[in-house]
Amino acid sequence: MTAPRPSRLALGLLVAYLLFWLWMAISPLDRGDWLLENLLAIAFVAALLATARRFMLSDRSYVLIVLFLGLHAVGAHYTYAQVPFGFWLQDHLGLARNPFDRLVHFGYGLLLSYPLREVLVRLASLRGVWSYFLPVSGILAQSALFEVIEAVVATVVSPELGTAYLGTQGDEWDAQKDMAAALAGALLAMLLTRAVSRRDPAA
Repeated sequence: MTAPRPSRLALGLLVAYLLFWLWMAISPLDRGDWLLENLLAIAFVAALLATARRFMLSDRSYVLIVLFLGLHAVGAHYTYAQVPFGFWLQDHLGLARNPFDRLVHFGYGLLLSYPLREVLVRLASLRGVWSYFLPVSGILAQSALFEVIEAVVATVVSPELGTAYLGTQGDEWDAQKDMAAALAGALLAMLLTRAVSRRDPAA
């Protein structure tokens, strides 16, 4: 049986992301923080490439994944606490901190819960309410795990980069708020997916 070949869109997305990632790798604000931020991103992309022939996702999922990775690449380039667009939002909305990292956590739930749902539906044959509930709980669990991993990395690998890497900006509840943002994004994504699936059962 011939393995499925990636679509032109999927290949184009890969090329576009790699070019954007290379652009964002040029003169980042803090090279040490950039390296730490990209550890998980590189591992994630490598896993997608390694499993693509045996388990290829839909074009829709790849679009969502690349959108998230693009946001992450911007955050890694500037450090999340110093992204210019975040400062613009902070000024215009009268916020106490740069909210870009919170937007990316929201984007994590919004953009990655659909690909996670696709994996669960195809591997575990989920149907009905479980196909919407488990992606949300999975995103929340992953978000909590990443907060733990980030704390360990910041403490063990590079303590001097802890503040820049974690991007807490002095907020002691930053981790919990990040998790809540990811949860909100996942809930919204599954509500939208449910609404679309009523019109298109293949969604």
